[in-house]
Amino acid sequence: MNCIKFLIYGKVQQVFYRKHVSNNLTKAGFSGYIKNLPNGSVELIIKKEKDLDISKILNIINQGSPKSEVESIEMSECLEKIDFNVGVNVIY
Repeated sequence: MNCIKFLIYGKVQQVFYRKHVSNNLTKAGFSGYIKNLPNGSVELIIKKEKDLDISKILNIINQGSPKSEVESIEMSECLEKIDFNVGVNVIY
């Protein structure tokens, strides 16, 4: 597995959540992508590195944006192989 998937639930769409999370994860040196899902949640895929700091990722996810409210987060290993670019890309 080359990545970890996070599904974020709550008030996370139309509140600049993806932009804030993407910017903060990129500044922290993570690679991946973040996108809205049809059910109102957000999917975040992070490239799995040797010294991946999950607690740092979770802090950024929970902080979100000033208007967002994270209710719950599901985390799992990715089943698919993903080709990552540098930084966290926002997919609309």
